[in-house]
Amino acid sequence: MEFREISDEQWKFIKPRLPPQPITGRKRADDRKVINGILFVLITGCRWGDMPVIYGSRATAWRRLKWWSEEGVWNKIMESLRDSAYQ
Repeated sequence: MEFREISDEQWKFIKPRLPPQPITGRKRADDRKVINGILFVLITGCRWGDMPVIYGSRATAWRRLKWWSEEGVWNKIMESLRDSAYQ
């Protein structure tokens, strides 16, 4: 499978389904860039250490994948995608 970054149209669909940025404290790293990094690793099958630096910190990407998996964020995105396909 070939990796392609998230398109603008895909990003418009995903962005509203992500957790909001924190009101206080440090803001999260760019969600779109991090998601592209996560997808790069998952699609290409490379090690996290081989993720290109243009997608930010590999530790951030790994933690975001783990955190959002535990919180059900990925499931919500997939359910929304499925529901929109039925409409």
